[in-house]
Amino acid sequence: MRIGLTYDLRQDYLAAGFSEDETAEFDRPDTIEHLENALRRLGHTTDRIGHARQLVARLAQGDDWDLVFNIAEGLSGVAREAQVPAILDVYGVACTFSDPLVMALTLHKGLTKTVVAAGGVATPEFAVVESAADVAKVNLPFPLFAKPIAEGTGKGISPVSKIHDAAALRSVCESLLSAYQQAVLVETYLLGREFTVGITGTDEAASVLGTLEIVLRAGAESHAYSYVNKERCEELVEYRLVHARDDDQVRAAEEVALRVWRILDCRDAGRVDLRCDAAGRPNFMEVNPLAGLHPEHSDLPILAAKVGMPYVDLIGRIVESAAPRVEESKRSKARRFKI
Repeated sequence: MRIGLTYDLRQDYLAAGFSEDETAEFDRPDTIEHLENALRRLGHTTDRIGHARQLVARLAQGDDWDLVFNIAEGLSGVAREAQVPAILDVYGVACTFSDPLVMALTLHKGLTKTVVAAGGVATPEFAVVESAADVAKVNLPFPLFAKPIAEGTGKGISPVSKIHDAAALRSVCESLLSAYQQAVLVETYLLGREFTVGITGTDEAASVLGTLEIVLRAGAESHAYSYVNKERCEELVEYRLVHARDDDQVRAAEEVALRVWRILDCRDAGRVDLRCDAAGRPNFMEVNPLAGLHPEHSDLPILAAKVGMPYVDLIGRIVESAAPRVEESKRSKARRFKI
């Protein structure tokens, strides 16, 4: 197949004057190189497209691809991860990973938890703080945990994110509201083990790739898988491979993760993050349907390596999951171009 690559390069946005924090989710050049090399080893031809505006320009001049391998995060808005899939939908071009509806929903942590809870999955009690006035309406027992409602890569999470009293709650929420210009998710803090479960596939073909327990090392920021801990994961975080066959909590976490994946209709590959409550029951925290793909720095490829799956095989499994949509898109384009 001829596969286009859509992505946001961190260095491009930094050069344009954006901050380190604003660009934290964007990719490094070697991520694109590794991804492109893997696709070529699988027998595909590749075409680097770039970010959403570059995609629009290419489509407007008539360019086309069998499939777009999309890892573009988008720059602004709570639906930013949906931008590239939505543009490709207009032109009937198939892409990897979830569709625009799922991408828009899952970036908003509050809406995602609402949907998942309606599906009968345990998730910490939560409140959404839209403004400073909403802080007084939060009626949850301490300790609490606060984070921006639509960020990834641990952005906005630090040691002060764990909150023990009303004064700290107000201070943290006001700081996050100002810094990120979006709502804040406040939820009950869970003291148990933290897992990230890797999943590949779509619908009934989806399956658990494996599970990592996130263990913070000495010197790491406490209480959370924070931005600093993620950025310096090689020294601050132990990614401990754990197995359902000999650990009841892991088994339960994997069952919950796969259920969440199917409730949300996620596609191809990604991760589900969970944390255990005081009774040892895994609770849904958030889902990442557009997981990072740096082979040595991103959780999903780290997990794949730990279960013995080479990076090229992980990329191949993603493309294989997306392949049935390629034929659908060809039929769709044939109809659309008659308009």
